[in-house]
Parts: sequence; C-alpha cells; structure tokens
Amino acid sequence: MPRVRVKICGITNLADAELADALGADALGFNFYEKSVRNISPADAYKIIQKLPDKIEAAGVFVNWAPEAVIALARAVGLDTVQLHGDETAREARAAAKFFNVTKALRVGEDFRLTQLRSFRPIVRAFLFDADKSGEYGGTGTRADWTIARRAAKNHRIILAGGLTPQNVAEAILYVRPYAVDVASGVESAPGKKDRAKLRQFFAEVSRANSQL
Repeated sequence: MPRVRVKICGITNLADAELADALGADALGFNFYEKSVRNISPADAYKIIQKLPDKIEAAGVFVNWAPEAVIALARAVGLDTVQLHGDETAREARAAAKFFNVTKALRVGEDFRLTQLRSFRPIVRAFLFDADKSGEYGGTGTRADWTIARRAAKNHRIILAGGLTPQNVAEAILYVRPYAVDVASGVESAPGKKDRAKLRQFFAEVSRANSQL
C-alpha cells in the first residue's frame, strides 16, 4: 500500500506552513469559511502560498460558495485543490472540477450511507470524511466514524479527518487505511496556531504507521 499522505489544515501563518513543509506535509489547507475560527483572508493565503514549494498542494476550504466564486478565488490565490465542505451538489462540484482538483467533504455519522458517494465519484479526486456534528462544518475535534471510513477506503480515495491527534493517528491509519489524514485542531495550541511539538509528534506517528502498512 502507498504511504498515507498528510494534510495540515487551518493554516493561518507562514511559520506554521513552513514547519509543516519541513516535517513532510503533502498538502496545506486554507480555510475560507467565514465562520471558522481558522478563517484566513484571500490576501494572507496568497502571501503564504507564493512561498510554498511546488511539491506542496495548496487546498482551499469552501462552504456553500457558488462555483463561480470558488473558481475565481482559487485562481486568484493559486490553489491546486478546492475542498467543498458544505452541502454542495454534484453539479456544483463538476463546475469546479473543470479547473481544479476537487475534494468533497462529507459529514460521517452512524446514519451515513456510502451510496452518498455515487454521484460525486466520477467528478472528485477524493472524499474527505469528517465528523457529523450538527450545525458545524468541520474543525470540531470530533472523531469521524472509522468503521464507515474503513469500508469506504476499500473502493474510494478517502482523506480521514475529524478528531485526529498524535495519540490516535497511527491507530486510525492502520485501521482505516486511508489515502490521507487531515488534521487541524489536533495539532494546535490555539485555534489557527499550530503547536510545534504536537506537529512533530503527529508526523512521527504517521511515519510509524506507514512503516507498518
């Protein structure tokens, strides 16, 4: 099995971006959801993205934006991927996919059905499985349903998010076997501020799990 990739989400400053890069991040997430505690302005995101090496994937998180607005901002700041984290339809995802890689985020609780992936599967590059918490669009620190994620990962490219920490990410990788893991609050000292020690420990645990795959 290929190694599990790492996405560090909720980047708000250059220092955190550079540390994540140095530790081996494959992707960084920039949150443009206005109500998020990790919201970043397009101008600030642009400044950070311009200083990233080409090997780092820059992903923008959007919640219920019109496709035209998503595409315009993604072009303006230099994104590689758009992450649709709201209630977007397959039609909206298809519009964005004409220009960018698309990740569709889904809130996965006990009532989730894998049939929900069908309409998006021909369009998106990956599915991000996040926790199902009423009224919230990610970044809650609540754990997603790993059993459902494990089933989905057998036939789909799954990015596992929701409640991951240095303490549980190795277990999550070995059980779910996702394409990638995505973390924000689990490696922070405060919302939008990454904790250096937690980040280092997180990457060490991902490496340990990858060595056992």
